[in-house]
Amino acid sequence: MQARRKNIERMAEVVAESDEQALQHFLSQSPWSHRDVLDQVASEADARLGGYADSALLIDESGITKKGRHSVGVARQWNGRLGKVDNCQVGVFGALCHGERAALIDARLYLPKEWSDDPARCHRLGIPEAEQVARAKTELALEIVRHQREAGVRFEWVVVDGGYGKDPAFLRALAGNGEVFLADVHKDQHIYLEDPQPHIPPSGSRRGRPRTRRVAQGSPVRVDEWVAAQPEGAWQSVSLRDTTKGELRVQLLRRRVWLWDGHEPRAQHWHLIVRREQHARGDIKYALSNAAADTAPSRLARMEAQRFWVERAFQDAKSQAGLDHYQARGWRAWHHHMALVAMALLFMLEERTALREHLPLLSCADIEQLLARFLPRRDRHPDELIRQLEVRHRKRQASIDSAYAKQAATCDSS
Repeated sequence: MQARRKNIERMAEVVAESDEQALQHFLSQSPWSHRDVLDQVASEADARLGGYADSALLIDESGITKKGRHSVGVARQWNGRLGKVDNCQVGVFGALCHGERAALIDARLYLPKEWSDDPARCHRLGIPEAEQVARAKTELALEIVRHQREAGVRFEWVVVDGGYGKDPAFLRALAGNGEVFLADVHKDQHIYLEDPQPHIPPSGSRRGRPRTRRVAQGSPVRVDEWVAAQPEGAWQSVSLRDTTKGELRVQLLRRRVWLWDGHEPRAQHWHLIVRREQHARGDIKYALSNAAADTAPSRLARMEAQRFWVERAFQDAKSQAGLDHYQARGWRAWHHHMALVAMALLFMLEERTALREHLPLLSCADIEQLLARFLPRRDRHPDELIRQLEVRHRKRQASIDSAYAKQAATCDSS
């Protein structure tokens, strides 16, 4: 937190009595368990955020831009932060949330197929053999949910965005595990307004094999088409929360609908929740939930809105805790780094909670500035600043010399 760039080289320049090699070993080679650290973070976060009627486990992913192809899991893939396909790593994260407070408690690195299909490449980066398999992000999300349940973390529902809500098997797996979910879906999501009552139609002839494929009664509609047909008076105004800019109010549609995946013997009877902003009516969000049938629309709206807080957690993690500031390439280093980031965020959450009465607006950025100001620094003396400058110049010159040597070797061989 004292360094502007939160990677090991910059940290070693400012943290008193630190050593770059020792820090690098601690991150990349030391055998300490990232899982044990994350589980401890989850346990302590649960003591503060778990067990409430609105405690939620938020699942989301975050892309971390990388150059080159040597960092573990890096590939050309969707980077949600940039809103485009980019060369990056992608992690699937779990955050425990209560009200406006959220803490990252789990992290899993997504391994693209081009990595799982290349055992030698996986071995070079230290990926355990059991992890050298292609798993969808929804599988990693399910692992997070199940692991946190088994660990005793207390949450009332699971919240996911449209990238996960679009997967019917994922939602049914959550429901099958007894989880209540609130899942954003895309505007082309199909719903049934009446129970489709899937059935196997009788054979039209005695010849041939009997029919085995189920068909639905009635046709589905897209959620955006259904919404477009609703009268203006059907929208209900709901207050979500107080903000620094006043009360946040939205407009809501709620209807019980049926979902059928084309295979299951019975359709799922879930809530459709549609939300639009008061002053930006073209910005419409769609969500599904398997919450109890009598769940109030206002509660469903607040459940859906909780996803905002995992975005805030990512913002704090990247801006103040260095989630995307690292230069380590291996599997162990990536998971070590994420565990340390989660621990740092928990510390800031605890400080903000402890000081809420006296400093209700205390932010992670405030805490970072205070630590940077009052913790001992090794770079305050002019001689130390000159020494660090000379070290950086030696490294830069070595990099230049290496590039010229490679260029000369290429010319000689040709």
